[in-house]
Amino acid sequence: MALSHAQQNPQPVSTPRALTVLGLESSCDDTAAAIVRRASDGSVTVLAEAVLGQNADHAPYGGVVPEIAARAHAERIDQLARQVLGEAQLTVHDMDAVAATSGPGLIGGVMAALMTAKGIALGAQLPLIAVNHLEGHALSPRLTQRLDFPYLLLLVSGGHTQLVLVEGVGAMTRLGSTIDDAAGEAFDKTAKVMGLGFPGGPAVERYAGQSAEPDRFALPRMLMKDKSCNFSFAGLKTAARRVWDGLDQPTDTDRADLAAAVQGAIARHLAERAGRAMDQVAGQLGERKVLVVAGGVAANSAVREALREAAEARGFERVAPPMKYCTDNAAMIALAGAEHLALGLVDALDAPARARWPLDAAAASADPASGAGRKGPKA
Repeated sequence: MALSHAQQNPQPVSTPRALTVLGLESSCDDTAAAIVRRASDGSVTVLAEAVLGQNADHAPYGGVVPEIAARAHAERIDQLARQVLGEAQLTVHDMDAVAATSGPGLIGGVMAALMTAKGIALGAQLPLIAVNHLEGHALSPRLTQRLDFPYLLLLVSGGHTQLVLVEGVGAMTRLGSTIDDAAGEAFDKTAKVMGLGFPGGPAVERYAGQSAEPDRFALPRMLMKDKSCNFSFAGLKTAARRVWDGLDQPTDTDRADLAAAVQGAIARHLAERAGRAMDQVAGQLGERKVLVVAGGVAANSAVREALREAAEARGFERVAPPMKYCTDNAAMIALAGAEHLALGLVDALDAPARARWPLDAAAASADPASGAGRKGPKA
């Protein structure tokens, strides 16, 4: 199933030769820039990279405030682009292209990187590649190791939880998705309810590590009767809140035990559904069967371990990018841009910013995981 893209008038790229791409990312609350060089044999070198987070700006609100995030991106993105060019001792005229996240994400933030990239592309006469942020995550393991297509991807983050068969650059088939909340949202909202701080995912993991009774609180298993590869986390989030509200003057011990219960429930659900997808696609993957786990939640140690066990039980290799490439970053955007450029795929300067942009557009249209509605599917 081909990835829907706004590419227009693809131009052939002479091969073999190395491609050097400037990547920009601003889809949520991390402003990032990076320069990646993709060799003619497909190997990758990150020449320079930088990320500026906004945790301090959003912490008082217990979550990301879109207006604050967009303003911060607009103030920082061109500075970061100059910074990585300086660190790599290159100029924009040494680039073969400029790539930027053009969705999905918070639309004000997405526009910051995309508009900056368009300005650079126009001024330096460079090709523009408008990158799907989710494809950046899908390709992120290829930043640090050789990984051939096809492979199974579990993309698990604050805004997205889905299982995708990655058949090639721009070729993705959705196997399952969340029908309500993403796993990262369940982490964040539970942390907010318990007053653990922001960002919520690392806070839940930190408290969970202090638990003496991780099985103290019984939480529901999601979608017990459902045999698909879809996910659901809304019921878990509600159950955790009810447990918390039922505690009389909760202590740090209560926080630790409930954090461990929530983390364990999320990890088990992810591993169960990923296991089902592995069983489904094993025959399509050849000798090397790989489960890639990417996205911010992939940094959680309990999630990683549960998925490692599920993969090993089925003869799969679990592959995860280094921690810094699990969360939002621009190196994965630059790599996705280089991969598209190597195929002669570029975008026109009118490429749109998108709040929603599914990896498998046909599946999202024919079978929206979270149903219809005024705003459409959440993930």
